[in-house]
Amino acid sequence: MFSTIIDTTVGLTAQSAIFCTLTSAGLGLIASLLYRLNNPRASKNLMVTLVVLPILVQSVIMLVNGSVGAGLAVMGAFNLVRFRSAPGTSRELCYVFLAMGIGLATGMGYLGYALIITLAAGLILGLLGFIPAFGIVKSAKLLKILIPEDLDYMTCFKDLFAEYTASHRLVMSKTVSMGTLYELRYELVLKEASKEKEFLDKIRARNGNLTVMCSILTDNHEEM
Repeated sequence: MFSTIIDTTVGLTAQSAIFCTLTSAGLGLIASLLYRLNNPRASKNLMVTLVVLPILVQSVIMLVNGSVGAGLAVMGAFNLVRFRSAPGTSRELCYVFLAMGIGLATGMGYLGYALIITLAAGLILGLLGFIPAFGIVKSAKLLKILIPEDLDYMTCFKDLFAEYTASHRLVMSKTVSMGTLYELRYELVLKEASKEKEFLDKIRARNGNLTVMCSILTDNHEEM
C-alpha cells in the first residue's frame, strides 16, 4: 500500500511541503518532455503549463487540507479556467489531466503513487504513438477546392487522388457565391510531398483555375 509523507498528527511541515513541491516540478517536467516527444507540433505554452500545473494543484490541495467548503470553492475556480483557455486537442487534454493527477497525488503526500502514474501514462502514450492506428499523421494536409456548380465533384478528381495521395476523404462540401460554386474540403496524405505543386496544378486545370488551397492539417477540430 502507498503511504503519505505528510504526518496527519503533526500537519503540513515546511520540509514535507518543499519535498512535495520538488517532486511535482520533476514529474511535471517529465510529463512535459513526454508531450514534446510524442507531438511533432508541440505547443511551448502547454509544455510550460505541464511543468507548473502540478505545483499549483499540489499547493491548492495542501491549502484545502480536507475542508469540504474550500474544496468546492477551488473546484469552481478551476471550472472557470476553461472560459479563458483556447480549446486543445483530446490528446493534449490527456497530458493536462496527467499533470493534474500528479498535483493531486503529491498534494496528498503520495509521492510514490505520483511517480507510478507518471511513468505508466507516459509509457502508454509513448507506445500508442508507435502504433499506426493511434499515431499522429505528420504529413496530413487540408485541401480546399472551389469548383463550378456543373462539375461532378464525386468523380472529377478521382484519378488525381488515386495518383498523388496515399489516403484521402471528403470532409465537407458546401455551396458558395449564391450557389454558383461548390467549396470542397479534403483531408489527405500525399504519396510524395515534392509533387504537391504538380498535384495542385492538375486540380486547377480541372476546376477552371478557381481557388485551390493546401495547408497543414491541425488537430484543433478533435473533441473528446
